[in-house]
Amino acid sequence: MNTPKIRFKGFEDDWEQRKFGELAEYKKGPFGSAITKDMFVPKNDESVKVYEQQNAINKDWSLERYFLPKEYALTKLKSFEVHGGDIIVSCAGTIGEIYEIPDNADSGVINQALMRVRVNECIVDKKMFIIVFSNMIDEFTRTHGNGSAIKNIPPFADLKPMEVLIPSIDEQKKLREHFSSLDNLITLHQRKCDETKQLKKFMLQKMFPKNGEKNPEIRFEGFTDDWEQRKLGEVAEYRNGKAHENEIDEDGEYIVVNSKFVSTNAEIRKFSNAQNEPLYENEIAFVLSDVPNGRAIARTFLVDKSGKYTLNQRIAGITPHEDTDPYYLHIRMNRNAYFLKFDDGNKQTNLSIKDVLNYEDMYPSYKEQHKIGLYFRQLDNLITLHQRKCEKLKELKKYMLQNMFV
Repeated sequence: MNTPKIRFKGFEDDWEQRKFGELAEYKKGPFGSAITKDMFVPKNDESVKVYEQQNAINKDWSLERYFLPKEYALTKLKSFEVHGGDIIVSCAGTIGEIYEIPDNADSGVINQALMRVRVNECIVDKKMFIIVFSNMIDEFTRTHGNGSAIKNIPPFADLKPMEVLIPSIDEQKKLREHFSSLDNLITLHQRKCDETKQLKKFMLQKMFPKNGEKNPEIRFEGFTDDWEQRKLGEVAEYRNGKAHENEIDEDGEYIVVNSKFVSTNAEIRKFSNAQNEPLYENEIAFVLSDVPNGRAIARTFLVDKSGKYTLNQRIAGITPHEDTDPYYLHIRMNRNAYFLKFDDGNKQTNLSIKDVLNYEDMYPSYKEQHKIGLYFRQLDNLITLHQRKCEKLKELKKYMLQNMFV
């Protein structure tokens, strides 16, 4: 079939078969001996930037580490020069990451781990090329990987004769506009998500007292009383979870709250037919054990609904007292430095009931706790909202790529 499943109105012609050698000019970076560390110089008016894999992988031309003397770069490495409008591709290790250098970027030369691509825009739009080239790399990886990662991009002798179906320039432009709009929406929500995370990080540093102090730098209006230091055992009750190995069932009624569930923000789940240790709304699940330098230890999960979860072994259930705001306690306990100090980086970390109940922190009045908890709940909800929008847009883009191309 020479036409895609989904197509814009007004386009009916078959797509034309082309070879990748017709679509662009390809240039792999120089041999390693052409760019060595002893050649590097500080950045100045007489130096030229070396583009590396990090630029392609991170889609960021401004990342820079190494510079070469301009005279050497413009004579010995002239054929490896890149500038705005060129496309670079990572071609060793992490292969197939493709990035168009923007027009305002600094010129430079590519190193041995990159390939420069200059598209023949009489035949193919750059956006169209990036899509079909990425699809080709994915297909090449699937067919040649044998279950392991491909370490090098296809050699030119294999790459250039590869065939691909290309629509008319007018249809390519419509496709470019469509996918550019999707990419812009994804970028927008990702940026908003990142900005909200940065705001949360800043406010976590400013809305709680520093060591030895009784008041935070930033505070809601109307609150002036000193905060008080308390141990966890004074503000909440503690209990241990129970084993569920014999009750695990993919069709089970209850979600098993284990370390994987907590550390993945509830994405990875197991189910149980038995609720061996029930969790109730506004209780906190707290991870007690992890491998050295693990990312799960001391993570928290705030229970959103009773009758839905069951607490696994090596996870503690924390029940806040009536004068302790659950969300406040949740954000304070989550990966708190006090708990992380028990991880020595050599052996498994196992927090004891004593370790947990001796955790000390500063607490304002319940009313102020609730205000702070509500604020951070709103930030977390915003982060989740933008993450979900990003995920849905990426799923839509994936679906459209599968159905709007041949």
